[in-house]
Amino acid sequence: MSTVRDVAVVQFKPHKGDVPANLATLREIFAQLYGEGKPDLIVLPEAALTGYFVEGGVYDLAVTADEFADRIASTYREANGGMAPLEFVCGFYEKDGGTFYNSAMYLRLGVGEPEIVHVHRKLFLPTYGVFDEQRFLTRGRRMNVFPTAFGDTALMICEDAWHSLVPTVAALKGAKLMIVPSASPGRGLGGDGELESTTRWKTLLGAMAAEHGVYVLYAGLTGFEGGKGMSGSSCAYGPHGNLLNSAPALEACIFRVRLDPAEIDIARSRFPLLGDLNEVLPDLLLDEELPVQRGVRLTNGSIKGEVAP
Repeated sequence: MSTVRDVAVVQFKPHKGDVPANLATLREIFAQLYGEGKPDLIVLPEAALTGYFVEGGVYDLAVTADEFADRIASTYREANGGMAPLEFVCGFYEKDGGTFYNSAMYLRLGVGEPEIVHVHRKLFLPTYGVFDEQRFLTRGRRMNVFPTAFGDTALMICEDAWHSLVPTVAALKGAKLMIVPSASPGRGLGGDGELESTTRWKTLLGAMAAEHGVYVLYAGLTGFEGGKGMSGSSCAYGPHGNLLNSAPALEACIFRVRLDPAEIDIARSRFPLLGDLNEVLPDLLLDEELPVQRGVRLTNGSIKGEVAP
């Protein structure tokens, strides 16, 4: 990252299974944000253009990455001519051959064809309580970091971010911006009137930002699907773990934040936790009590340690 960037986080309320209606809403959002002063990046939640609880309907609603990129680019052009450069993140159900994923795309729009910068496939597919993802979807297998105008960036989808190892791996790979599209049903009610699930998310995301000295953007789906209320509660955290902005629960809305790369350097100089982790990590990975492979590939390509049976 070299300059301050402007981001719009969209708390989206989809019409379940109605892609044309959701694209029409997205077109209105593009036009609104363009009229207000176009941001550099727009972030939408998990499964924003289909709804989340579609179960077996995923096989009819899923599209290839190229098809999804073309849909977004066409909607952007319809809204404002599509000439101004824009970076865009949104969750979608992806099909690749005969395999289906819960995915999120980082897309670059503007003059010419849309550029797919990265597609992340959800690693952790919840299949408990009200969730049933693993019955219909295949999980992703990698946590990648990729270059953007905001610096090295990582995508995580909902439960991915609940496993602290995932953002840690992203930070170790160089991520300075972590984006979390989510569809999280609201659960419980705290003494302060806030949903307990929202409080848990804020605690988790703030700690993620502070530990690794990164910006974190969380875009939550809102609305009701099959009697289940999606909590929304979108928010953004700075690299000191400070809350930059947030959206109210259960409402479709948009908020904006500005990301200043200088704050990352300041936060990491004050609390060099990531540098400390880089130093200690080889010893942690070689711990004989870990139930994982104990062979660690070093930077020179050699293998240190043995492989667990």
